[in-house]
Amino acid sequence: MAAIKTKIELQYADKSITSEELVERAKAACESEYGVKGAKDIQLYVKPEENKAYYVVNNKMTGSIDL
Repeated sequence: MAAIKTKIELQYADKSITSEELVERAKAACESEYGVKGAKDIQLYVKPEENKAYYVVNNKMTGSIDL
């Protein structure tokens, strides 16, 4: 069975961001804050009303990024 190609884009007020952009920005923020590269697991919690996405990397490193 072939994989389904997907695209997710969050649009809120005057902002627009794709899921790929969110993941890349969360990885970069984690690398910057914790000095850790090569995330194996990333969980993102998007809160448009706060203009934030909160991340958990490898089940222990947490932080947030602006949308």
